[in-house]
Amino acid sequence: MIKKKIPGMSKKELLKAKAKNKLYNFILEDGQIRGALIHGTCMINEMRLNHELGILETLVLGHAYLGISLMTANLKEPGDQIAFKIECSGPIKGLSVEANAFGEVRGHLKNNPIPIEKPLESFDLSPFFGEGFLTVTRYPLYAKHPYVGHVKLRYGSISKDLAHYYLSSEQTPTAFHLSVKFDPEGNVTGAGGLFLQTMPETDHEFIERLEHLMHHLPSIGEAFSVNQPASEFIYNHFHPFSVKILNNRRMEFFCRCRKTTISQVISKLPVETLKDIVHQGPFPVEIRCHNCNTHYQFNKEEIEKFLKKYV
Repeated sequence: MIKKKIPGMSKKELLKAKAKNKLYNFILEDGQIRGALIHGTCMINEMRLNHELGILETLVLGHAYLGISLMTANLKEPGDQIAFKIECSGPIKGLSVEANAFGEVRGHLKNNPIPIEKPLESFDLSPFFGEGFLTVTRYPLYAKHPYVGHVKLRYGSISKDLAHYYLSSEQTPTAFHLSVKFDPEGNVTGAGGLFLQTMPETDHEFIERLEHLMHHLPSIGEAFSVNQPASEFIYNHFHPFSVKILNNRRMEFFCRCRKTTISQVISKLPVETLKDIVHQGPFPVEIRCHNCNTHYQFNKEEIEKFLKKYV
């Protein structure tokens, strides 16, 4: 993976920004509710630069990155992975994101740019999704097969449809709050998300109090845009519920693609395809990783080297 540099940010400033990108796991009322908060401002900015996204595209894919980051809170083993994809009839057409227990997040939009007929009047994304399906796939390290769940899109909102998935497919009441803050020039100044999940036998009155708090919760993206620490956000808003932060770990826009891996794929192409590339070009041949938008180039000599294995 090759990351594009964030304009106007020194190496020291970038390291400080990356250091804030963490997932915080916490519990409320002695474990009646488990929660997670993601600070993802730098992650979303790097995602936007690499994928060359506009404001609408950043909002859609940014919500997906924040959502899948929060879903890693339930991964148990270091090698566990989780992914979700949306296939829909609206202009977005679909998206796919994935993350692992190491905190690495990647993914892409099916349509970039997303075609729109008129300027955005609000950040209501439901018209851009239309009808479709949400598929969640878990890849436990020691399982023989992945676990797959599907639900029909109900809201055209990633946060609400993820909550709908947990309730429908896993019978676990869950809430998501996803937020990307833009300044007047369209730059991302803050991005974060919140995940809350009830445990069996959770007191109903407690759930009602928590729902009231969630309804009045301020924008997480806005809080991070003014440099409020993530731990402070958690304690400030959940202190009435005996909040306890358990741990935190880094989250990052990261893809493990590299040129040697792409080379292995090209080398396995049929001989006639390789001959056609050598004879017709054009060179350099460019292969793009759709998960991080890194472009890898191969000259004629490199393609001929792949062809020699058939000789």
